[in-house]
Amino acid sequence: MRRRRLSAVWWTRILVIALVALGCVVVSTSNRLLTERFTERTRNAADVRLALYSANLISELQRNSIVPQLLARDPALIGALNSGDYAQSSARLLSFVDEIGAASLVLMDTDGRIVAATNRERLGENQRSQRSFLDALRSNSTVFTVYERDEGGFSFTYSRRIDDSGLGVGVVAVEVDLAKLERSWAGISDAVMVLDSEGRAILATEPRWRGRLEADALALFEPQTAIERALRGTPDWSALTIDAYLRGDGVMRQEVRVQFQGWRIISFTTFQSVRERVNAILALEIMGFAILLAGLFWVLSRRSNVAARMFQLESAELRQLNRRLQQEVVERKKVEKDLEVAEQTVAQTSKLAALGEMSAAVSHELNQPLAAMKTYLAGARLLIARERPEEAVVAVQRIDGLIDRMGAITKQLKSYARKGKDNLEPVDVKDAVLSSLSMMEPQLRQRQVAIARTLPDHPVMIYGDRMRLEQVIINLLRNALDATKMAAEPSVEILLAQGDVARLSVRDNGTGIQDLDELFEPFYTTKQAGDGTGLGLAISSGIVNDFGGRLTARNSDKGGAVFEVELPILGPDLDLDLDQELNQNIEVAE
Repeated sequence: MRRRRLSAVWWTRILVIALVALGCVVVSTSNRLLTERFTERTRNAADVRLALYSANLISELQRNSIVPQLLARDPALIGALNSGDYAQSSARLLSFVDEIGAASLVLMDTDGRIVAATNRERLGENQRSQRSFLDALRSNSTVFTVYERDEGGFSFTYSRRIDDSGLGVGVVAVEVDLAKLERSWAGISDAVMVLDSEGRAILATEPRWRGRLEADALALFEPQTAIERALRGTPDWSALTIDAYLRGDGVMRQEVRVQFQGWRIISFTTFQSVRERVNAILALEIMGFAILLAGLFWVLSRRSNVAARMFQLESAELRQLNRRLQQEVVERKKVEKDLEVAEQTVAQTSKLAALGEMSAAVSHELNQPLAAMKTYLAGARLLIARERPEEAVVAVQRIDGLIDRMGAITKQLKSYARKGKDNLEPVDVKDAVLSSLSMMEPQLRQRQVAIARTLPDHPVMIYGDRMRLEQVIINLLRNALDATKMAAEPSVEILLAQGDVARLSVRDNGTGIQDLDELFEPFYTTKQAGDGTGLGLAISSGIVNDFGGRLTARNSDKGGAVFEVELPILGPDLDLDLDQELNQNIEVAE
């Protein structure tokens, strides 16, 4: 019985291996044959397109080559050059440009000055040193010139000397608009370039190719990373014939000569369509073999039912083990909850420590309005004694204003001393920065630190807790103040920007950071004993992580340290979630 069972197992394994081997052979053979077939079709289609491109290019050049010869015989233009009256010459050229389809028409006198042009901004330009002007003056026929523009690209110009009674009186030039061919090629082919007799790209669907040799142009898309270079060196599994590489992908290169001044047209066609067609057929073949394997495994699964019964005995032990694991999970959650409470307590202690440091400066800030109130009260008492109640009311109003100012200071301190909320809500980072600066103002004024702040005009909304965010900002400002104690002209720069994320940067001109790796570790500090606990940055990093962001630090090239807080901005998806949560709370309240 046992021997029969082992024999059945071995026959099953052999059948599966044979089926997999057959599938590999069929897929490999199909891949090779289909790739050759579809590649040949793609190559033939590219040859047809190149022939069409060449014909269009020759047609455009020949159509414009006859224009200078016709314009050189125009009596109106000859008369304008003889008389020097060019009032109607530009309008005359404009009447031809739409019918001809040229980019521009230019009329020049014998000194090379443009006296008429379809582009009136070019009137008065001197083309005396241009090759198109000089070659036209020296020749009795139409000359073709290609030169590179300063703004990029190439200009293709036909020019011809205008003669009157055997004397040259000027030059007419026609600029051929070949850029429209580039635009039409870009919408059909993957990449096309036209090379002149020197091998320089004068037309290309890739703007960066213009003016470069073919090898230099393709080198612009060479892989930059080691991974990309390794992938390029790996043979393509579909057995494609790679002629060149473009944007990291293998392409098919084809070339055709243009019957004009030794020009050539080169096209680069990707194998994407070939891969898609081959992969579609291979996917069907693989699916068929997968169905066969699935049927085989289904037959074998019926035999495994007996073995499944044996596993039922082991399931009881697994359930018992599962109950023990659940108990451990409950205990672990309890420990994590206690740890979270401890972390919140440490964070609150850190806030109170910062509050204590600010109390001395705040008391100085309160003493000034108290002294002013005492002066105003004495003045009001004296005014009432002299029966001048109107002036006494003014003094009382000033006292009321000082009381409001003192109340605002104490209100900020009380709000900062409160614990943060467990639930998160929309918070304006800009308001949090301004509130933190307001609370730190007495210390900044006492230390005489120059503050440069750059804030956007609009709110920068995130999803977080206002009090805990202010705690992070105040911790960063305190660190910046401590770092600039030895600076001759201490300064702190605050920059808030919004892009894909909200980014808050706090930069100082202190001594910088010596150990960046351990900066955010708990109890790590560079201050003297008694000046800090080393928990401020660790707590701040934890708060920022709770908000879904990150806190980083680096040394500035100009000296000092830079702390950056990146927080995800409040987008439309979060706004929709908040609205749904608000509606649910209203329904529960009702």
